[in-house]
Amino acid sequence: MPNLSDFQVCFLITVLKIVVVLVITLTAVAYTVLLERKVIGRMQNRWGPSRVGPFGLLQPLADGIKLFLKEDLTPMLVQKPLFLVAPIIALGCALTSIAVVPFGTLTTFKGVDLFEIANVNIGLLVILGITSIGVYGIALSGWSSNNKYALLGSLRATSQVISYELALGLSLVGVVLRAGSLNLRTIVDSQSAHGALSWNILGGFQIVAFFIYLMAAYAETNRSPFDLPEAESELVAGYHTEYSSMKFAMFFMAEYANMITVACVATLLFFGGASSPFGHLFPDFGGPWVHAGLSIFWFVAKIFAFLFLYIWVRSTLPRFRYDQLMGFGWKFLMPVAILNILATSLVLAFKG
Repeated sequence: MPNLSDFQVCFLITVLKIVVVLVITLTAVAYTVLLERKVIGRMQNRWGPSRVGPFGLLQPLADGIKLFLKEDLTPMLVQKPLFLVAPIIALGCALTSIAVVPFGTLTTFKGVDLFEIANVNIGLLVILGITSIGVYGIALSGWSSNNKYALLGSLRATSQVISYELALGLSLVGVVLRAGSLNLRTIVDSQSAHGALSWNILGGFQIVAFFIYLMAAYAETNRSPFDLPEAESELVAGYHTEYSSMKFAMFFMAEYANMITVACVATLLFFGGASSPFGHLFPDFGGPWVHAGLSIFWFVAKIFAFLFLYIWVRSTLPRFRYDQLMGFGWKFLMPVAILNILATSLVLAFKG
């Protein structure tokens, strides 16, 4: 077998990383659905899925097969090209943003970072930009469906996402000011000195920014109590009313992939990313690979905790009215986010 050049090795490792991350993300999407059904079932004093496989663990596989085998219906008088491309845009944007997430400590092989597909200097802006494009999938799906309920759902979603994107983006400015960079790995490294005490939510005094981010993230992903775009009692199923089979499944997967992305960004920006909450309190043991494995464990544990909070809120809180939703975003979250930026800037200026 001929020796591979450094470029070929780098290319093969990158392709392998993309495949592995894509498979893990899609598997995580499927089992996040199962987790949600199980947790909400327990909170409502019922079992949740328990028939397919041990403890219901094969239920996501059964759901996927069912969606694949369902008849794919396309209603008359739809704008067919846009009707078909809308779920592709929604799912594609949801999966692409994972590419710049560093999900482990810096570990290189042949000069390639094994735990991040693309280390981009403006990684945070890349995530915000890609997830912003995802709203086009929702808008196009409602308009192209030739259904008034779908159109109303997509209009609600578009105005909701644009409104809360402003508060979400402003909530992250304080973190960027503290780290002095938009690079996600640099932001994580700035929080790793003293464990949890160095995290932005505690040592960085960005707890207000975190709660603004948290509430804006619920609205961005159309999750309860901000799930107005698909309010069943008002809009049947919202913007995906006319979708069936795998086109519906793509919207469904996009929603849960966006939840995972939001959890990743919250972990990186406010909870130290893949760093240990104990900092350097305990000495490293077992070599670099054990250290890398532990960093992935901490990253996954933080994401799991964030997803559990997502599900807990859904099972607890009632849905907002639409006027309450928009008023909350513009009249409360936006001013508080701006005040947080001013306070963080003043503190850093006096420290400097």
